[in-house]
Amino acid sequence: MRQIELSAGTIDYRDTGGEGPAIVLLHGLMMDVSLWDGPVAELSADHRCVAPTLPLGAHAHAMNADADLSLPGVARLVAEFLERLDLRDVTLVGNDTGGALVQLLMRSGAERVGRVVLASCEAFDNFPPGLTGRTLMLAGRLSPRMFGLFMQQMRLRMVRRLPIAFGRLTKRGDAATARWMKPVLSRPEIRRDTVRMLRAAGADTDLLLAAAEHLPGFDRPALVVWASGDRVMPPDHGRRLSELLPYGRLVEIDDSHTLIPLDQPARLAEVTREFTRGSARSDRTS
Repeated sequence: MRQIELSAGTIDYRDTGGEGPAIVLLHGLMMDVSLWDGPVAELSADHRCVAPTLPLGAHAHAMNADADLSLPGVARLVAEFLERLDLRDVTLVGNDTGGALVQLLMRSGAERVGRVVLASCEAFDNFPPGLTGRTLMLAGRLSPRMFGLFMQQMRLRMVRRLPIAFGRLTKRGDAATARWMKPVLSRPEIRRDTVRMLRAAGADTDLLLAAAEHLPGFDRPALVVWASGDRVMPPDHGRRLSELLPYGRLVEIDDSHTLIPLDQPARLAEVTREFTRGSARSDRTS
């Protein structure tokens, strides 16, 4: 794991290195870089995989007191991260709220991004998404201390598997979800960041409707990967996204909840590799 100092503070990131095309992978709320361990293990043989842990509730370092932790602010932090690492022609991949961040970057131009992958993510009016998202946003209205007390119940597997927690987000990833809870359960400064982030997100629930208006202007290849039985991110949203994007196409994945990188890592890596190879060939022949 590496570290980089950005304008908002220090973040950790994983970088496999190598000469292959760069893939940058973004996680969602209350998650960290380990969401991508499975796909990275598959993709790193022929891609440079870069995955930051963003300040979304499972991060290791407290952000600066004046850091903008709204979702547009975190999207700008991703753009800064790409610039600092001088990454170009990136395949930008986002799952869950990571996909919302990708859409916000697409809206702003995403000059260092060559193609995008949106994997079962918030879109349109689905923010906050499902029982999980609504519960988290409500909890974010508590003081940091009370938020920490509320989150203590996430130590119990039976609670993590409830629909209001991770039960509808992943079929197989409980070990990861337990790990993601540790920073917010044990560190007051991470709780403070998380409450700030959740309050900022809850104050602007129409941001993805506004972002969707700009998607028809995204002139680069886009792959939409959706869990066919997703109960948090409506499958119809995957179809709508792929139809809005001029160079978009849809792949549906079975036997998975929202967190496809945990439930079907090999299949997600397979379709991502096919997409990057195919779009690279198209770029060379266009």
